[in-house]
Amino acid sequence: QVQLVESGGGLVQAGGSLRLSCAASGRTFSSYAMGWFRQAPGKEREFVASISWSGGNTYYADSVKGRFTISRAGAVNTVYLQMNSLKPEDTAVYYCAADRLPYGLGSQERTDFGSWGQGTQVTVSS
Repeated sequence: QVQLVESGGGLVQAGGSLRLSCAASGRTFSSYAMGWFRQAPGKEREFVASISWSGGNTYYADSVKGRFTISRAGAVNTVYLQMNSLKPEDTAVYYCAADRLPYGLGSQERTDFGSWGQGTQVTVSS
């Protein structure tokens, strides 16, 4: 099992930027694909971005493509989500997740991720 702790959320004006971090511990972080999901009030949790175990493949939801960037730093067991040009519709709780199986290429499916963080709130004001 892996433990995930997100940080970096907050309140920002539309057009601004935030960088979310997810610190992992408990198993070999570098062997697992990682993902970011978000959940707005009254809505289902949705895919935002994922990155393969090697970092060589990344995937994004259409709604964030070109604005968000996912990356990972194996040396510090951390995955990041750089969010630029934020919009009010990006307001949500953002969750970090780790793949169930090692050596994955990344996924957009919630069910492929077996470990989740507690979430960090991102609020974008207009």
